[in-house]
Amino acid sequence: MTVPRRKLLLALPAALSMGHVLAQNAPIRILVGAPAGGSTDTLARNLASEMGRQLGRTVVVENRPGAGGNIAADAVAKAAPDGNTLLMSFTSHAINASLYPSLPFDPIKDFTPLTCVATSPSILVANPSVPAKDVRELIALAKARPGKLNFAIGAVGSSLHLAGDAFKMQSGAYIVNIPYRGTAPALQDVLAGQVELMFAAVGNAQAQVRAGKLRALGVTSARRLPAFPDVPAIAEVLPGYESSAWFGLFGPGNMAPELAKRLSDAARQAIATPEVKKRLETEGAVPVGNSPEEFARFVQAEIPRWAKVVRFAGAKPE
Repeated sequence: MTVPRRKLLLALPAALSMGHVLAQNAPIRILVGAPAGGSTDTLARNLASEMGRQLGRTVVVENRPGAGGNIAADAVAKAAPDGNTLLMSFTSHAINASLYPSLPFDPIKDFTPLTCVATSPSILVANPSVPAKDVRELIALAKARPGKLNFAIGAVGSSLHLAGDAFKMQSGAYIVNIPYRGTAPALQDVLAGQVELMFAAVGNAQAQVRAGKLRALGVTSARRLPAFPDVPAIAEVLPGYESSAWFGLFGPGNMAPELAKRLSDAARQAIATPEVKKRLETEGAVPVGNSPEEFARFVQAEIPRWAKVVRFAGAKPE
């Protein structure tokens, strides 16, 4: 049956309106460039449920691991800036700008920063057989025995890898990197005494430190952590040293300012709830929840900061 032109034109606005409603009722997807069960995935899931309540929308997490987070980032960079596709990224968003010779997106122009969700300082741990009892003794030992001590590296180009190279760059110590495919096997070999040292996420190493299976030499935050008040900050020996991983929420580039503000406000309100704060702290993370403008300035400063360490390390993507 042929629909009269006048009736078709009258029906068109209603159809467009319905399509808009359907789009608004579709779930918001947070893409994560890391496997399920890791720190980034866990933080995204902790945020998603409460953020959904703040927005009155369903928020789901979708894992797209690979290429140091670049696969998920590329998908978000090319998504429509309608607020339905977001990215939970991590320190590698800034590191990859210099680690990879070319990227299919611009880490600044192709994204709208919404908020830094949390930071996660790491902890320098040693097998108890290592004679150094603190950072100062470790530096002296490494200089006395250049190339004889090893760092276990969970992933080349990761924030934990570059925390070690920043340590070497500032201390002048020569310690050899031993790369692994994942944090778990790296940590296992440090526990077994196959490798002497490692920079590990606090959440991954705290149980072994408390059990005396690993010795904590220093933390990478600017100040001591409340969870380990007796463990000095590395900055107490190497002034200015700081190397915390961070996790941030981005939208695609060119997002309307009012939409970006609404999503940022919902995420920040979620981060501020006691439930989400407790979950983040359980993961060894420090809740942040800053403004889009503050987060944008932070990301812009991170890219050249990590570029210096990447050049020193000579790191290449796996």
